[in-house]
Amino acid sequence: MQATLTIAKRELASLFFSPIAYVVMGIFALGTTLIFLLGFGPGLPATLRGTYDGVVWLMVFLVPAISMRLISEEFRSGSIEPLMTAPISDAQVILGKWLGAMGFFVSLLIPVVVLAVVLEFFASPDYGPIFTGAVGLLLVGGLYLAIGTFASALNQNQIIAFLITVFIICFFTVAMNFLPQASFVSPGMRDAMFFLNVNAQFADFNKGLIDTSKAVYFLSGIAFFLFLAAKVLESRRWR
Repeated sequence: MQATLTIAKRELASLFFSPIAYVVMGIFALGTTLIFLLGFGPGLPATLRGTYDGVVWLMVFLVPAISMRLISEEFRSGSIEPLMTAPISDAQVILGKWLGAMGFFVSLLIPVVVLAVVLEFFASPDYGPIFTGAVGLLLVGGLYLAIGTFASALNQNQIIAFLITVFIICFFTVAMNFLPQASFVSPGMRDAMFFLNVNAQFADFNKGLIDTSKAVYFLSGIAFFLFLAAKVLESRRWR
């Protein structure tokens, strides 16, 4: 566990020294604020529900920009060799990388806290949905970062890792949002697609509900893609 935390701290520090990370932070803060302002005004509900709905779509492209370098950069720079020869498992490396990225992602959500303070200043918001929605964002971010970690382990090209991550995320969001509406989709397939839809799973959190089955969906997805990433890293170790 100590080795995993050491890798996580190292990754978190390296992210804060990466120029792309600050670009992501700036775009995220600006995008979140603009989405909030579009739904903020006299007579409108004092809630962040609409903001969260917009932020989830914003994350489709911003989170892969964080994860694309996690493993790819190690291979490109050659710094993967010390990790490969160190007395730590591939799973520890992957988990440490993911935890470091999660630490950075948490810092991205600071504007959400600021917006909640703004709501408190102008109105009396219900903090239940604000809190559960934030938990939902953390779970969505964790899943997207796990997908990105897997994509980053596949090759040393960060752009390709970014595109693979966006493609997989779009499968679980855009495709699962529109395909169920097709006439050729059976009711059974439609239910399965609804279950796979990340935004549909996030919706309950945004309504102020914490459904155990929804949490299991995200945690299982995170575990699945981190497992795949560890297996890919293991296979590359023996090439």
